[in-house]
Amino acid sequence: MVHLTGRETDVIKLLINGKTNFEISKELFISVHTVKSILEKIYEKTDCHNRVQIVIWAIKHGFLY
Repeated sequence: MVHLTGRETDVIKLLINGKTNFEISKELFISVHTVKSILEKIYEKTDCHNRVQIVIWAIKHGFLY
């Protein structure tokens, strides 16, 4: 089981909705650099290599509700 922080979960949910790093940063009131850092942590934890893989992983793990 992968343990994701609340912020990582927030970013994944916005990725599912097709948001760009810039849009995610504005919505979560964080810098684009921070978004990229969070994405890198998500890549490591989920063993994904790109945004599409993260979205597929997230859907398989019930992030759509």
